[in-house]
Parts: sequence; C-alpha cells; structure tokens
Amino acid sequence: MSETISWNADSEVRVQGDGDVGDPAGRRFDVAHWQQRFDELRQIHHVPGASLAVAIGAQVHELASGVLHRGTGVAVTPDSVFLSGSIAKVYTATLIMRLADEGKLDLQAPVVDVLPEFATPDAAATRTITIRQLLSHTGGVTNDFNFDGGRGDDCLARYVEAAREVALDCPPGTAISYGGLGYIVLGRVIERLTGLTWDQALKNLLFEPLGLERSVTLPEEALRFRVAMSHLGESGSYPDPAPSWDLMPRSAGPAGRVIVSAGDMARFARMHLDGGLAPDGTRVLTANAVAAMRDREVDVPDKWTVSADGWGLGWTLYDWDGIAGYGHDGAAIGQYAYLRVVPHANVALVLMTNGGAARLLYADLFRELLAELAGVTMPAPFAPASVPPPIDLAPLLGTYRREGVVITVSRNEDGSAHMRYEFVDDMKDMSPPLEMDLEPVTETVFAASGAGPSFSEDYMPVVFSTLTNGTQVCYVGMRATPKDAGEILGPPHP
Repeated sequence: MSETISWNADSEVRVQGDGDVGDPAGRRFDVAHWQQRFDELRQIHHVPGASLAVAIGAQVHELASGVLHRGTGVAVTPDSVFLSGSIAKVYTATLIMRLADEGKLDLQAPVVDVLPEFATPDAAATRTITIRQLLSHTGGVTNDFNFDGGRGDDCLARYVEAAREVALDCPPGTAISYGGLGYIVLGRVIERLTGLTWDQALKNLLFEPLGLERSVTLPEEALRFRVAMSHLGESGSYPDPAPSWDLMPRSAGPAGRVIVSAGDMARFARMHLDGGLAPDGTRVLTANAVAAMRDREVDVPDKWTVSADGWGLGWTLYDWDGIAGYGHDGAAIGQYAYLRVVPHANVALVLMTNGGAARLLYADLFRELLAELAGVTMPAPFAPASVPPPIDLAPLLGTYRREGVVITVSRNEDGSAHMRYEFVDDMKDMSPPLEMDLEPVTETVFAASGAGPSFSEDYMPVVFSTLTNGTQVCYVGMRATPKDAGEILGPPHP
C-alpha cells in the first residue's frame, strides 16, 4: 500500500489521507506532526525544497516541503523527482546481484574474466580485482576520474577504455577506498551480460518489476515530471539556483545518476526489506542475495563522513548501539539525498533535498524519526575532542597523492595541523584549493571546519590510517590517498 499524504510550499499546505496512519505492528505515523516538523527544520537549515518518504511496514508515506526552484517558486510535491547522486550505486549493485542470482556472474571472478577490456596501469592488480571488490570499494580503484563518454549507447565502453590509464588509489584488497570508477565498470559488466544499456537494464530489471513510475536515468526523461533544481550558496542563508542542472556525463550513471522521487526510492528499499519481492509477489532478488548485500565485507576507518561502520556489497552499513541498519548517501552538485533502512523495525527513510544545509536537516530530522519509529539513537555530531589529546604530527606530515587530488599536511606557526586539499589533472576545475586547519579528535582522526554542508554537521573528518601493506594514507571523503613514498617523515602510524 502506498499513500501520498501531504505537501507544503511555505505559503500553502494540502493534506491527503487519514492524518494518523499506522501499520499492522501498531505503530502510528502522525502526519500533521511530522509535516510541521519537516517544514520547521527545512526552514531553519535554509533548504529550498525537500521530499521525505517514510516506509513503515507495507505503507509508504510521502511528504513534501518548500520549492523546487527558488527562481520560479514551483512547489515540491510528493511526486517531484530529485538527483540521488551516489545512491545510484545501490541500484547498480542490485542489478549485479540479480545477474549473480541468475548464474550469469560469479562475484569472486576477476573483472577481466567478464570484461577483458578492463585494465589498470598495474597489470598484476588488473588480474586480481574481482566483482566483489568493486561492489565493496576494496578493489583499489579511484573515485575522482571524470571522463565524458558522450551521449551514445557506447558511453560506458568508452569510459572503461579511458580508465585503463588511471592509477589505483591503493593495491586491491588492502583497504576500502570509495570509488565511483568501479561502479561504472560494474555498469559496463551489466551491459555485457544483458545486451542492454545500463539505463535500459535498470528499467527492465528493477523499475518495471517494482512499479517505479518516477525513476529515470536520463535528464530528458526527467522533464516529464516536476524536477528539483540544484541550489548553491554559503551556509546561513537560502542558496540561489545553480547556473546549470545535472552536468554529469551519461557515463556517470551507474555511480551517480538515478533521478527519482523519494517515494520510489522507499519502494526500492521495501523490496530489500521484503527479501527481494516486489509488491505483487514477483521475485526480483533471492533472499540470499538480499542478505549478502548487507553482510559486512570491510570495516571503515572513516566512520563519520557517511556515518559508516562498514560496507557490504553496495550498502553502507550502520551500527547504532547494537541496532543494525544499512543505506547510502548521495550528492549531485547542490542536491543531497539520504537513505536509511532499519530491518528489525521494518522501516526505511528517504530524504531528497535541493540545496542549503541539507546535512543538518538530515541529522535533525532522521535523529527524531529513527528514535520514534525504530528505537535508534544516532551518534552525536562529529566534532573535535573537548580535551585535545597529545599528538605527534611528524608521522602524518607530507604530501598524499591519488588520481585527481593532492593533499598536503603541514604545521601552522603555532604547531597545529593544517591541510591543503587540491584538485589536479582532469579534476583541476572542480574547485579552488581548500585550506583547512585540523583539530584533533584522536591521535589519527582530525576535524576540519569550513568544508560545507554535504560532509558532516559542522566538521569534515580527516582520518589517517595504515594499509595492510604498510602504506600510510589520508582519508578525506572516504577516499584513501597514499602518502608519497619519499616524504614519509617518521615511522608508520599504527
């Protein structure tokens, strides 16, 4: 059962439905209360528009607030669609698992067994990187490789060809390093095994069986719906509409573009909660595949950027004081999306936004919703230690490099830590260099301020770690950036 219950565009509120809706377990969802709270928090955090979906049992409740575009004043409604950013990776992972269910793919197989044209500059690593490693971000491939494969149906094939020269972040199997490149390769694997484009495979194998009528992958398809415009600006005030919408190339789709309503994303999550079944009983995934996706493949050193405790086969995994959950975050130039699923409570939450301090809205709103509906206590906001621990900076100082990024860690005049984060190579136009002071949380975890609302409530986590092969790395945004071998200024930090 799906129920569209309300929308609000600052000046007007319309409500459909009973106003206080429960589920067979006896839980009640107070529509009026949550609509009011949603509106309040959205305005406090200067988010122009947002859509919220709450799946409780078999019901999906959809709320909307604000405007799609501050220039036109068009209201957000529950059927509006937003850019979901990296949550697209979970859709791609689900397709991969469906192919594995059908016996068309072995997750343990090296990628080159399925896709012979796949390669990296490290020939030995190329032979060992598996499908499973790409799903769990442990294959060593990078995130920051932007290549426009064009608008044709061969765009993923062209991307995979160009990626052959892109250096690995780290050796396969040595660490998690969040990598969009791997998911675009997985998209090409899907194309090879289905004979369809990734876009069409998603429609045929997921959208249609699940009855998802407001889920698309291409900008021209989105224009059939009420579409959220991205907004950009400084924190503390409402941002302005972005100069352009959805500048990502088509080839980025498997890693970063599913255009979707919050309700449709909640229905996708319901399939995972229901053991792989569509609402009409059609089996999309086996129960074993659904369970395997949320089994922990790897622990995560950076537990704050996306609130991750571990990673499964596509899913981000959470541990809320012993309550297990899974989900994913997404960002797409001014639009931020959040998906959280709590299996024991049979609850899924989706928040789609189009700018402003979206992370603050997510944190405040989901903290209250998860507590009431699932008994979850979300962790406190990431922040520096109240009493700074003694730090030996010497082992951490130096230059860290990966494809598209150079990180320099140095001392300020007062001896405190400073970080310069610079985009280089084909990423050089992404942003001016970021200069941030680092405040200690622990001996290897630091808080950097001024990184913007998409990272954390107030501070961006910077985490130093050592890989299993002894290489020192700096994690920013869940990406492992190795230290230049010639610049190690002290023994590896444990």
